Amino acid sequence: MVSRLYSNPLELVSGETSSLGRLSPRIPRVVTTAGIIPDLDSPSSSSSEKEFADGGSCSSAAVRDRTIIVANQLPIHSHRGSGGRGWSFSWDKDSLLLQLKDAIGDMPSAMEFVYVGCLREEIPLSEQDEVSQILLESFNCVPTFLPPELLSKYYLGFCKQHLWPLFHYMLPLSAEHGGRFDRSLWQAYVSANKIFADKILEVISPDDDFVWVHDYHLMILPTFLRKRFHRVKLGFFLHSPFPSSEIYKTLPVREEILRSLLNSDLIGFHTFDYARHFLSCCSRMLGLSYESKRGYIGLEYYGRTVSIKILPVGIHMGQLKSVLRLPETEEKVVELIEQFSNRGRTMLLGVDDMDIFKGISLKLLAFEQLLMQHSGCRGKVVLVQIANPARGKGKDVKEVQAESSAMVKRINQAFGFSGYDPVIMIDTPLQFYERVAYYVVADCCLVTAVRDGMNLIPYEYIISRQGNERLDGVLRLNSKAPKKSMLVVSEFIGCSPSLSGAIRVNPWNVDTVADAMDSALRMPESEKQLRHEKHYRYVSTHDVGYWANSFLQDLERSCMDHVRRRCWGIGFGLGFRVVALDASFRKLSLEHIVSSYRRTEARAILLDYDGTLMPHGSIDKSPSQQSIEILNSLCRDERNVVFLVSACSRSNLGEWFSHCENLGVAAEHGYYLRPSKDADWEVGVPAADCSWKQIAEPVMRLYTETTDGSTIEDRETSLVWCYEDADPDFGSCQAKELLNHLESVLSNEPVSVKSGSSSVEVKPQGVSKGLVAHRLISIMMERSLLPDFVLCIGDDRSDEDMFEVITSAVNGPSLSPSAEVFACTVCPKPSKAKYYLDDTAEIVRLLQGLASDTEQSLGSLAPFAIEENTVTLPAG
Repeated sequence: MVSRLYSNPLELVSGETSSLGRLSPRIPRVVTTAGIIPDLDSPSSSSSEKEFADGGSCSSAAVRDRTIIVANQLPIHSHRGSGGRGWSFSWDKDSLLLQLKDAIGDMPSAMEFVYVGCLREEIPLSEQDEVSQILLESFNCVPTFLPPELLSKYYLGFCKQHLWPLFHYMLPLSAEHGGRFDRSLWQAYVSANKIFADKILEVISPDDDFVWVHDYHLMILPTFLRKRFHRVKLGFFLHSPFPSSEIYKTLPVREEILRSLLNSDLIGFHTFDYARHFLSCCSRMLGLSYESKRGYIGLEYYGRTVSIKILPVGIHMGQLKSVLRLPETEEKVVELIEQFSNRGRTMLLGVDDMDIFKGISLKLLAFEQLLMQHSGCRGKVVLVQIANPARGKGKDVKEVQAESSAMVKRINQAFGFSGYDPVIMIDTPLQFYERVAYYVVADCCLVTAVRDGMNLIPYEYIISRQGNERLDGVLRLNSKAPKKSMLVVSEFIGCSPSLSGAIRVNPWNVDTVADAMDSALRMPESEKQLRHEKHYRYVSTHDVGYWANSFLQDLERSCMDHVRRRCWGIGFGLGFRVVALDASFRKLSLEHIVSSYRRTEARAILLDYDGTLMPHGSIDKSPSQQSIEILNSLCRDERNVVFLVSACSRSNLGEWFSHCENLGVAAEHGYYLRPSKDADWEVGVPAADCSWKQIAEPVMRLYTETTDGSTIEDRETSLVWCYEDADPDFGSCQAKELLNHLESVLSNEPVSVKSGSSSVEVKPQGVSKGLVAHRLISIMMERSLLPDFVLCIGDDRSDEDMFEVITSAVNGPSLSPSAEVFACTVCPKPSKAKYYLDDTAEIVRLLQGLASDTEQSLGSLAPFAIEENTVTLPAG
């Protein structure tokens, strides 16, 4: 595949931008064709530009599916050559990133993978070009070189001191406990992400490639990529927990990170809990709601649908089975059998990193409790704790090491004797085959982390216990007999939900964990076999290949409509986002509508009030003096018929708009209509019997009492339960329950129950804002006016009825054959309208422009004063 080189630095965040410019010239060119793609920031920059600025063209080759895998570290081991000269490189077989490539590579639909990330070793500046060339040509890897000081602040600083503890529910309550937020570390995190983005730009073919970003080290990378290529096919997977909103909202840069993640097309999590926390944060901090359609969860974000994927990662079955077949594994198993089984001792196994969240000390306390309460276990049960080196550094790690060592010493002194140590702590690095040998021999595996993103130790243990024929012979087992295994797992690790046969425990409850250990030891063999069979069936079918394929398939599905959308970027810095709309859905231009307004003679103007002329959340719902003047100006022209439609009561609307003589008003979603101030109120549907209120009101009152911040609005013909000031999650949950409750108790009444924006409304059947649109057109026909200009503006679901009536009337007898119709919604979102404006301020400015033109055409008053920052209207 031919790749293109993009060497321009990203300028999204001020400060330290020159670092990319300094680094990029040292990186070997991926292609030799010279040239620069023009206009990278334009909406079309991510489509198919093939022509270079110098007139040359990029040669095409047979396109093969390719995915760029981006992570903090490359799946590469690097070693200095003999004599300190040169470098040698090899694949890191334990890396998940390499395992997913191997697993997918065995399948018919294999794709090419390119890796972007850092090396574990620091490469001198003079050797970086050579190393880059070797890794690209031999391993398809593009190394990211971060200056040592930046790397330290980015990884050991922001990632390990701020994000990692916070995502594991550790708050920085003091300077010693997690550390205070440091703005310089955040700037280093931003700068590092920008350098990663620059590396991706060198190899990406934005029309063809998929980009898959991994983990919390690169959470703002999606913004940099989306800024450069508006249609980039981008997925992100978080391998750590995502904390609850109460924890996450303490992060000073919480919105920047959320908005950056939302610049992905697909965001993956291991468990529903992590995804739920993320969605809750989006709801509470950004006001975004999600929907589930046909099994897929999606967030609407400026016209783009950001999909949410929930699927735990698996293990590499092929790799683990090959290790089980190694002679070294068999030899180690024989050694362990001699050490434990032949001496009549049962092995409990723990395999954890030496860090504060793995719960090693709590596990040791529980084992100590087991030995204290069950004297029969002494001399017969051994806990082997494999402590892998910690991935981070600091005071916390040293404290965990010291505490664990002291506890092991205390337990062995209290319960050990000559030839028997109850606890064996292995704190030196083991080869993978040695760890697998311990899995094979262990009767029970204990994973009691207090918080962990996924943890694949239980999966590896289950497959190892399944074994093979050679190991069965060593263990003196019948190869055809059912295998057995036992797991005690923490409730707070990502793999726990998928291991339904494990004994789940609260690791903080030492007594419960000790009882779980005892239950695992005493459980009947037949039950151990059944639990093992259930686990093996799941783990063997949900391996890393299944996980990677499923994610990439969903990513492809999430990006299918990219080419059909018009995209452009808005916002600055990390607030950047892309607006994506259907080709037929566009922003309403003030110049365009004013031009149409001037050349037409019969104009129908239909305006929603709540959320359109009046912003949602306003405490004072009455219109401003400016709105009154605009409406009066529009109504003063005899060629205009203007209607205002609202859910408010007719008494409120009559009082608020008492100074608008010729304004048509529709109250309660169109149940009551009045063509002008002097006219009587009409009823849009046959008179309603409101006896149903006696049934609905007590139900609403019950939900109001139990939902703090909710209220009931009793209108003449409808009842509305509002939860705008309630907790958004609880209010939404209560609204769904109330909707079902009301539909049930009112099933025999002539009413409809509808959910709206932070509300649930009960109103007479047949009442909708579409009635107002019909009545407006009929009034014009009564006046012998055939509308040749129609403007209809609304903001929510209830206004879609108006849009439907207006758009369906096009080419019909009720409108002029040359009629120009403008159905406009507030904010870009799925709608039957063809146009949109961003907010109520833009709508007021648009109406101001029409009113100003009206006054000029009538010649009775000086032109309207247009607010600052609005388009200046030409004279006429």
